[in-house]
Amino acid sequence: MTRPVMRALKVLLTAAPWSFVQGTVLAVVVLAAGAGLLGLSGWFITATGIAGLAGLGIAFDTFRPSAGIRLLALGRTAARYGERLVTHEATLRALAALRVDVLRGLTRRDAQELARMRSETALTRITADVDALDSLILRLLLPGIAAVLTYGLSGLVLAGVAGTGPALVVLVGTLPLAGLILWRLARRADGPSEAAETEAQALRRGVIDASRDRTALILAGLLPDRRATLMQRDALARAAARELDRVERVAGLRLSFVLSAVTAAALMAGAVLVDRGTLDPARAAVALFVAMALAEPWPALRRGLAEFGRAKAAAGRLFAEPPRDAGGAPAARARGQAQPLRLEIERPGVSLTLEPGQAVALTGSSGVGKTQLLNRIAGVARQAQGIVLNGEPVTTWSEEALRDTLTLVPQRSVLLAGSIRDNLNLATATPASDEVLWRMLEAVALADVLRSRDGLDTRLSEGGAGLSGGETRRLALARAMLRRPALLLLDEPTEGLDAATADAVLTNLRAALPETAILAALHRGESHAIFATRITLSK
Repeated sequence: MTRPVMRALKVLLTAAPWSFVQGTVLAVVVLAAGAGLLGLSGWFITATGIAGLAGLGIAFDTFRPSAGIRLLALGRTAARYGERLVTHEATLRALAALRVDVLRGLTRRDAQELARMRSETALTRITADVDALDSLILRLLLPGIAAVLTYGLSGLVLAGVAGTGPALVVLVGTLPLAGLILWRLARRADGPSEAAETEAQALRRGVIDASRDRTALILAGLLPDRRATLMQRDALARAAARELDRVERVAGLRLSFVLSAVTAAALMAGAVLVDRGTLDPARAAVALFVAMALAEPWPALRRGLAEFGRAKAAAGRLFAEPPRDAGGAPAARARGQAQPLRLEIERPGVSLTLEPGQAVALTGSSGVGKTQLLNRIAGVARQAQGIVLNGEPVTTWSEEALRDTLTLVPQRSVLLAGSIRDNLNLATATPASDEVLWRMLEAVALADVLRSRDGLDTRLSEGGAGLSGGETRRLALARAMLRRPALLLLDEPTEGLDAATADAVLTNLRAALPETAILAALHRGESHAIFATRITLSK
């Protein structure tokens, strides 16, 4: 079992460990009650038949066996309900914890990787991968543990009731062969399972892309070609699903042969013992019916192992270790770095010292690496050697201390569905007063726009829809200003703004944060008065 699968299991199980223990116990109760119910019923039918043939039917005690059968039937039903309730609730809690763990892991990824994961297809991929991992618990781990425990418990009881011979026939005849069949199933289903999931996801991505780009496809006359591509992808997904179904059905057929052979062997073992006079027919019937009842755990395990390839691939994607920076793992640093802050950069193509209260404009042609440099300073990109904050490499700063010290406003700002007040207060540990919020909005020349609407209660839709690109950028800047960072990193803060508004925003920014060191990547506006130094990057 791969390391990502083990990590996924650890996250899932630690989310609600006691609930999973309860679910396992209830699953064992369900299986054991089923075996006991069928075994007791077989004994009861055989014993009553023998008593009737012997003319002892009136003296035969039918009440206690009947009560036992009812107790096992009702207990099995109640245990089944409880097992489903407990395990499904625990699985939902575990998947919620898994999502949090996955998101926490994504925060350690490179900024460029995260930018590529903002699309609908990436979100669909992550969602499907998380959902695929529920089979590890519900269809693999819990059924497997329950099956082993039930067989062990049933073997002990069967040995006491019918002797060690029938018990060994049931245990030795079933477990090794069934284990071998399931192992072969897991190996043969690995490829088709992963292929079916890969093709299904590719088909889903293709449909999303075609729906999003349908106007361009129609105008270019490419819609029939795209439809043919999607149909081909659908055919591949169906073929992989058929192959997976075939492999699973073959394994199911083999399991049926093994279980039927074991049941027949239990019947023959009981008949031999009855013929020798060492076992009565009623007890011999118990072995037969218990062997039949113990076929119940295998279908769930069969399905779980058939889908294991899909779960393994999903775990590999979700828990893949991101490449480490060449500088090694960051060392812990004390939180609460005191202001002011001094930034020093000594890298190929750029040499810079930024003191508190200074502002530097970073210019250069598109693609030269301005955004990447800002990401490296902010600790969200790899290869951050040569960047020093207050005399210490940025790679040695802890995540918490770094976020307390600097703030990055990227080109693509993220707003949430909710009010303007909600979006601004994301920057603060405690909600800021309306007066402070309005002051920040005035600084970014956004106050008049919002007063004409519903003010701080203006609602934004999903993704912050409801503002123009320039307004979105200014709102994100106001949110960053609320943090009053020691170092403010800006990526194209004036993009989409007219010259007058851009001039006002930069002037007000400097006035609102007089002690903050500012480093801004710009395509235009680098000649503004707040920038004492201008550095041009080149490839």
